Amino acid sequence: PQASNILATMSDTKNVHIWDTQHLLGALDAPPAGRLPSTEPIFTFSGHPTEGYAVDWSPVVPGRLLTGDCSKHIYLWERKTSTWAVDKAPFCGHGDSVEDIQWSPVEKDVFASCSVDKTIRIWDTRRRSKSMLFVAAHKQDVNVISWNPNKSHLLLSGSDDSTFKVWDLRKFKSSTPVGHFTYHRAPITSIQWHPTEDAMLAVASDDDQLTVWDLALEDDKETKTIGAQANLNEIPPQLLFVHQGQRHVKELRFHPQIPGMIASTAESGFNLFKPCNL
Repeated sequence: PQASNILATMSDTKNVHIWDTQHLLGALDAPPAGRLPSTEPIFTFSGHPTEGYAVDWSPVVPGRLLTGDCSKHIYLWERKTSTWAVDKAPFCGHGDSVEDIQWSPVEKDVFASCSVDKTIRIWDTRRRSKSMLFVAAHKQDVNVISWNPNKSHLLLSGSDDSTFKVWDLRKFKSSTPVGHFTYHRAPITSIQWHPTEDAMLAVASDDDQLTVWDLALEDDKETKTIGAQANLNEIPPQLLFVHQGQRHVKELRFHPQIPGMIASTAESGFNLFKPCNL
């Protein structure tokens, strides 16, 4: 996040690559006459024993990176001038594949992870042997998590059980979420808090829906129309918007500069849209 030209990728080759895309970004402002030269990674880590999906840059410490794999290992990267140093001792605690990782938005040594073992764990980078906190979060695999950038005690999780939950880290030991939403009908594939609205979030699911929510809204029974369809009561009052038309949505992101704009990737393509009611 501190250097927009530096990217990290992880794939089924087991390798994690760091790329410098400065020349590609420059080509957007001044298109070259010919074909751009091929890009090679500026650093590669081959220490993961299996493929993985979990990658996250620290929003607090420039160049600090975490990567997690399907063999339950999490590795910490540190920027060293023009290269990276990866600690060979992984964080150990999960019993199965690490699906997602999120750094704390305010604490430089704290991060969260979720796993196929159905748990969410909170870690301190200064203690690798075990996590500081954990909860049995869902009935099935926990696929994705998101840490609220404005209220750092709030964490989201989405699962194969088709639900997503809101957690208050101040009460994390109780294993009781402050919100549990069951609207979707297939596994949750992506989830993210809004970058500036602390009660707003978006969720993507394998039911081919991307939904936008405002947790500050409450049910107002007095405004419901008399004689309305019975299934109106099944629509949660916090649900603001439903985006459809894509198949197997895999990832969503709020645009950091254009308020309300969302980018989503799916098997059927890439969408950019802005809900009319945001």
